[in-house]
Amino acid sequence: MRAQYQSTGLAEEDLATDPYEQFGRWFAQTAASGLHEPNAMIVSTADAAGRPSSRTVLLKAYDGRGFVFYTNYGSRKAREIAENTHVSLLFPWHPMARQVIVTGTAARVAPEETAAYFRSRPHGSQIGAWASAQSTVAASRAEIDEAYERAAARWAEGEEVPVPPQWGGFRVTAETVEFWQGREHRLHDRLRYVRREGAGWRVERLCP
Repeated sequence: MRAQYQSTGLAEEDLATDPYEQFGRWFAQTAASGLHEPNAMIVSTADAAGRPSSRTVLLKAYDGRGFVFYTNYGSRKAREIAENTHVSLLFPWHPMARQVIVTGTAARVAPEETAAYFRSRPHGSQIGAWASAQSTVAASRAEIDEAYERAAARWAEGEEVPVPPQWGGFRVTAETVEFWQGREHRLHDRLRYVRREGAGWRVERLCP
C-alpha cells in the first residue's frame, strides 16, 4: 500500500504573498479537477485538558480574515473551542498529492453572517439544524426522525425558518498555513507561512 508521487513540486518563488491567496489558487485547481467535496476539511480541537478530537466539516467561506465553518454551538467541537480556542484544519486532497494544514484560533462569526449563510441552506438542512441536539446521546434513530418531523411541522416548505439560537459559525484565524506537495522518494515539498508579529507572513521550508 504505497504510492509514488510524480508531481512537479512547489517552489518558494511560486507562492502568493499571503496564505489565503495561495489557498485560493490551490482550492480553485482542486475544484476544477473534479475532486468530490474539495471543501471537506478535518477540524481538530482539544478540550481544556488537552484531549484531542477530530471530525470532517465543510468549509463554507474563506478570505483574508480566515476560514469559516458552521455547527451547533452545543456540539463537542464547539464546547471544546469554548475551552480552548486553538484548532487545526486539514484539507486532504489526496488525488492531487496535496494537503493544506492550518493552525490558528477559532472565534464565533457575527450573528448577521450566520443568518446570511443559514438563509442560503436548503429547507431540509435548516429544519435539521433545529431537530438535532448535535453530539448528545439519542435513544434511537426514530427519536431523531421524530424531532425532525416536529420541526418540519412548524415551518412548511417555502416558509422562512429562523436561525436556531444554538447554531452558528466559527472563523479560524490562521497562525500558520502549510502547503504540502507530494514528491518522489518521499522528499515532499512543505512550505509553511508563519504569521509575523505585527503584520505580514514569512515562509519557511520544512524537511519532509
